[in-house]
Amino acid sequence: MKGSARRIAVVGYGTAGQALAVLLQRDGHQVEVFEQAAAPGPVGAGFLLQPSGLQVLWQMGLLDQILAHGAPVRRLFGDVGDGRAVMEMRYEDLDRRIFGLGVQRGALFLLLRQAWQTPVLHAGTRVVAVDAEGGRVQAADGRWHGGFDLVVAADGAASCLRGHAGPPRLDRPYPWGALWCLVPQGDWAHADELRQRYQGARKMIGLLPVGTRPDDAQRRMSFFWSLPRADVERWREGGVVPWLQEVAELWPQAHACLSGICDSAQLATAVYRDAVVGQWHRGRLVLAGDAAHAMSPQLGQGVNMALLDAWALCRALREEASLAEALPRYQRERQAHVAIYHFWSRWLTPLFQSDRDLAARARDVGLRPLGRLPGGRGHMLRVLSGTQHGWLGRLALAPGFLDALASSGAPTPVAALA
Repeated sequence: MKGSARRIAVVGYGTAGQALAVLLQRDGHQVEVFEQAAAPGPVGAGFLLQPSGLQVLWQMGLLDQILAHGAPVRRLFGDVGDGRAVMEMRYEDLDRRIFGLGVQRGALFLLLRQAWQTPVLHAGTRVVAVDAEGGRVQAADGRWHGGFDLVVAADGAASCLRGHAGPPRLDRPYPWGALWCLVPQGDWAHADELRQRYQGARKMIGLLPVGTRPDDAQRRMSFFWSLPRADVERWREGGVVPWLQEVAELWPQAHACLSGICDSAQLATAVYRDAVVGQWHRGRLVLAGDAAHAMSPQLGQGVNMALLDAWALCRALREEASLAEALPRYQRERQAHVAIYHFWSRWLTPLFQSDRDLAARARDVGLRPLGRLPGGRGHMLRVLSGTQHGWLGRLALAPGFLDALASSGAPTPVAALA
């Protein structure tokens, strides 16, 4: 290790903060995590781990554990109400050994928490400011903590520390959000697929198998319903009965999965931001996760990007002699990967979550044919899997990782081989 052991503060205990705590401690650093929640826990229902994120967990020695709880996903399929396909992508068209993994947020949270030995976690401490030159963090009660050799701001999409590294180029909320919940998988017919149904761009439903948790053996799915942020309160006041009827009319099979939903409180609300940061670090401060690059969930890359950030930052600290060398290297590496996802998430989101009917019609007609073109299909699959690096490059997947996936025992359904 070129870099010496440091005292490091991590602000935020989401996926980026959790992975950083594990990796930094393994490298011999003294790590303290500051989290505003009094009882830290998973936020959200489920997500799709892409090969890019799975490779980080493999590098951390945690691949077998997450595979034991996740649900292998080999196909993404979206249609409109009359059954007409709009989107269809299979991982095997990129590499037969790879797949996505539907995971409950609680499963990954517990896995990373267990991997962090002798934690120093300041729960219920909301950090509101950073002294980037002195390496100190200020809590909401006015108290300063530090100095630290390095402060990592991993406080999420709504980060209040993002601007401490420099003025963001863009930082705005998306006008559309989502309702989320977990439902039993039961006898759902598409156990290895992310399925979506669209009605124009105004309505979108998604169902993603997300497996089990260490503390819950029941296999579940993550249910997603898109709606404008401005309509959330109106939806809650209206109750679930008329909404469930709307789901039934749009997608009867999905409605059957919601038999246990009888109150609007059973669905959580998710909101999103689009943030582009020109400078990821200043002095002893560096950004990671959504604090560095919040984007729409349309490409499903948030958790994967957080894991990649953690791995890249720790490797830079390990291999460079000083922060002055490590932090710019980390930013260069991660910005080169993130930029293409910012671009596509910004342009694709209005096709799926907006009131732009003409854009939705163009999507319905053109998206699937584009995905059949040799060049377009490869690009789309690399973006999906998290392995597109800039416009022309690729994020390498290690042969050992690919072998581990291939030998993991995750079944390849007969349908996926057709």
